[in-house]
Amino acid sequence: MNRCPWAKTEEYILYHDAEWGVPVHDDRTLFEFLVLEGAQAGLSWETILKKRENYRTAFDHFDPESVAGYGRKKVKELLANAGIIRNRLKIEAAITNAQAFLAVQKEVGPFDRYIWSFIGGQPKQNSWKSPADVPARTPESDALSKELKRRGFKFVGSTICYAIMQAVGMVNDHLVDCFRHSELAGSSKRKDG
Repeated sequence: MNRCPWAKTEEYILYHDAEWGVPVHDDRTLFEFLVLEGAQAGLSWETILKKRENYRTAFDHFDPESVAGYGRKKVKELLANAGIIRNRLKIEAAITNAQAFLAVQKEVGPFDRYIWSFIGGQPKQNSWKSPADVPARTPESDALSKELKRRGFKFVGSTICYAIMQAVGMVNDHLVDCFRHSELAGSSKRKDG
C-alpha cells in the first residue's frame, strides 16, 4: 500500500490514513487544528500528535468559549503542564484565537463557512507526484493568513494556514500514488461531527 512518504511512524500512519486531508466542517475540530497547528510552529507535527490528547484535556476539548475565557491563573496552569508545549506566546495565542474565532462566528456564522470560502467551499484536488511538488503556501493560504491576522488571530502565517488547509481537507495534498489521494479525490461530502 503506497502512502505519502512522510507517513513512516505509527502516529503519522494513523493520522495520515484516517484524518489528514479529510474534509472537516465541524467548528470545534477546526478550532482544534487552529490551536494545534499554531503550537506546532517550529516543531514536528509528530510531537503535537503525541501530545494531542493532553491538549484536548488541557484546553477543555477545544471549546472556544471556554478557551476564550482563560485568565492568568489558567495560563499559569498551562505553563506548568508538561503534556503540552509550554510556550507562553503559543498558549496566549490560543486564547486570543478563541476570542477571534467567536467574533467570526458572531459576525458571519459558522467558522466552517468562513474558512471554506477561501477555496470556494469545495476541496481543491491537487495532483502532486513528489514531496518536492507540494507547496508550503499558496495564494489561498496567503489570503487566509492576511484575513485572519486582520481579525486579530495569532500564529497564522501563510505556512501555518496552508498546514491547516491540508489537515482539514480544504486541499487534497496526498501524492497521486498514495492510496488516500484517490479515496479523497472529489470528496465534497460534509463530515460534521
